[in-house]
Order: sequence, then structure tokens, then C-alpha cells
Amino acid sequence: MIRLRFAPSPTGSMHVGGVRTALFNWLFAKKNNGKFILRIEDTDKERSSKESEREIINSLKWCGLDWDEGPDIGGEYGPYRQSERLDIYKKYINFLIEKNMAYYAVYDKNNNEIYTSNNYPEKYKNESIVVKFRVNKNGITEYNDLLKGNIKFRNDLIDDFIILRSNGIPVYNFTVVIDDHFMKITHVIRGEDHISNTQKQIMLYKAFGWDIPEFMHIPLILGNDRKPLSKRHGGTSVEYFRKEGILKDALMNYLALLGWTINDEIFDYKDKINDFSPDNISNKGVIFDYDKLEWLCGKHLRLMDADQLINEYIDWLKYTDNHVLKDYIIKNIEYSKKVILICREKINTLKQLKDFSYNFFIDDFDYEEKYIEKYLKKEWIIELIKTSIEKFENLEDFSIENVEKILREIAELKITSKKNTFQSIRGAVLGKLVTPGLFESIAVLGKDRVLSRLRRVEVFINEYFKK
Repeated sequence: MIRLRFAPSPTGSMHVGGVRTALFNWLFAKKNNGKFILRIEDTDKERSSKESEREIINSLKWCGLDWDEGPDIGGEYGPYRQSERLDIYKKYINFLIEKNMAYYAVYDKNNNEIYTSNNYPEKYKNESIVVKFRVNKNGITEYNDLLKGNIKFRNDLIDDFIILRSNGIPVYNFTVVIDDHFMKITHVIRGEDHISNTQKQIMLYKAFGWDIPEFMHIPLILGNDRKPLSKRHGGTSVEYFRKEGILKDALMNYLALLGWTINDEIFDYKDKINDFSPDNISNKGVIFDYDKLEWLCGKHLRLMDADQLINEYIDWLKYTDNHVLKDYIIKNIEYSKKVILICREKINTLKQLKDFSYNFFIDDFDYEEKYIEKYLKKEWIIELIKTSIEKFENLEDFSIENVEKILREIAELKITSKKNTFQSIRGAVLGKLVTPGLFESIAVLGKDRVLSRLRRVEVFINEYFKK
């Protein structure tokens, strides 16, 4: 059976590069009716944290990358953790020592190797004692990378390397081999920054006489300066993009496009499982384009039906602690759907949706300065607003057609220009000059809200002109 794993270290936020690696592993496993496994590599006690582990797990779940096995935690699979497998590693450290393929090495305070032995150096027990793998200096180590082809390493260029630290914790290159063997991993898809580790890992596989998995090293995601994507380029974590209001479907769609050659541009990655193949992964570095991601998010946002979009929005408001707005929307769900559907045409993210639609949900908004300066200081504004109140008071059916008819009637009175008429009323009911379509906005707001807001701006104008 095809078995793949994603094995992050819980030493920071969940980087989008890691999510893309997890995605490619997940797709390959699902394509082949195999298994996808999550393993937390937390043997670096100083840098690993439970908070980071929780963020990794929550990010993967949010992205929809479910794993297929692991310890049972209340009816669902938890991840494997290296910190819970130390006894297994110890057994195979001892095996290598017994077979003369590893040995003890003692280091002084200046990090100089001062003694080596096949037996535990008891007389140096107060010094720094590690275990090192004995490298066979003859020949080469080679393997066929599924993306990069045949890769060779000269053995005489590598020194004996540490497999067990002085604190009793084994190193990454050792634990990964033990875990991948016992978890029956058949394919390892990971970033090309791991190529340098592969020689040591293959040496260990051969030392144990174990089958070596297929390796595939994919190019890293780059910033616009063609250096690995990092915080100097902008946000890089799943949590960052989630807080910015990027839809998970859009993020996963975009990450799939970073290196995977596929005909479609806008898709749900779960619909493309059967199209995935390592043969379609590019060997070229890929640049992360924040604008392209935002554009793609807008496309997904506008393709959603009203129920799906409102649920995504409510979940995002909860995630970002906007509980007052979330509660209002839940209590006024049908009105909120109408608002969101007319607002989404001009925005690309849920965060932009919040900013753009906010004045539909609160009545005590501030009028933007540009609106005050350009319209509310004009002599004709008092007459225009008073006339608008009278016209809308007599309108019973606030359909878009009827709203448009009333607005055009007001404009035809030539109190001011048509543009001034429409923009003055737009600002009066929504506090700003860039909004969804005016006719649609007024129809959605409804008679009571529109009249209340027109009367509010009338009071504001009267107070202003008294100054």
C-alpha cells in the first residue's frame, strides 16, 4: 500500500510551504488509495512547543488535510509524536553500537572530540557524550529522485555524524529513518532543502538492511527576490492568511498551482485527486504572488452560494473575535445574506467584506471626511435630504425597480446634478462614497433603515450649519 507522511517540527507557525508539501503528499496518497500520516517531530525540546503543535493541527484541519491513522484521542486520530517514541529509538541506537556501526564520542567544553569508544565511556560520564554513526568512506550513495532524477553523493566527503545527542535525544536524520520504516512509508515528498539529509538517511537504511522509500524533493516557495519565502516578504503562515480573510478553498487552490501543472486555474483540490501525479510537478522554483492569491480568493468568494458564504463569514468572525457582529448576523441571517451578496462583487477577502459591509449592520457609523467635504457642506444639501425623506416616506415597496424610480425622480428635480444627488444619498445611508450599487443598497437596507439614516444625516447637517 502507498503510504506517505507529513512530519513538521512544532517550532513555529504553520508555513504555507509546509501546507503545500502536506497537500502534495495528501493528494498522492488519496490518488493511490493509500494512507496519509501526520507525525510531529518534537525531539528538539528547546524549540518545540505545544502551542505550535496545536496551530499545526488546527491549520491542517482547517485546510481539509485529514490524516488516516494515529493514536486514538476521543474518537479521532491524533498525530504520532517522536517524543513518545524514544524507547524505540534507543533500541536501534544500541543495535548500531553492537554491530560496530556506531560508537560513543566524548567532547570537551570547547566542543573538541577527545575520546571515542564502542563501550560507554564511564570515566567521562560528566562530559558531553554522544553517539556517532560510522560512515563507510568507500564508494558513493545514490538514489533516483522522482523529480530531480539520479542524485549521487561521495561518501568520502562526509564525516561520521551524530545520531544521539548528549542529552539522550536522537537527531532528526536518525529518528526519521526509524519512523518511516516502522510506519511503512513508501514515498517521501518534501522540500528540496532536505536533499542534503538524504545521504545520511540512506546510509542508515542500508545499515539496518531496510527498504528505502522513494524520495521526491520539490522546489521551495520563493519570495519576489527569489529567496525562500519568509516574513521579510510578508505573512507566511496559515494563521496569517486565515486572519486576513483568505478562504481555505482559495488558499489550497493557490498552493496547488505553485508547482503543479494542471489545466484548470480555479478549482477545489479535492475534485482533482485523480489528476495528481508526481510527473506533473515542476522542478522550477515558484514565486508566491500575494495579489494572485487575493484575486483567486475573490473568484472563490463569488462562486459560493449564499448559505455557504454566510457560514464561512460567520466562522471567520468567530475566529477573529468579532463576536458582536457575528451575533448580529446570526440573529438577522436573511438580511445579512442579502447584504453580503451585493457587497461581494467589489471585494476579494472576508476581511474586505467586513470593512465594505460594516455600515449595513451598524447605525452609528461616522461619515467619511471626503463625503462631508464634498457634499455635506453644500448649500443645496439640506433641501436634497429633506426631499429624499419625503419621497421615500411615500414609497411602500422597496424593490430595486421602485428605488431606482424614486432616485431618478429626485434627480430630475435638479436640486443639484444627478451625480451629486446619488452620491449625497449614498453617503447619507452608508457613510461613504464607495459602496455596492446604490439602488441595490437602498433596497436591501429597507424603508425603516433608509429613513432613519436620512433623518440622522439631516440632524448632522443642521448641526454643522449652526457652527
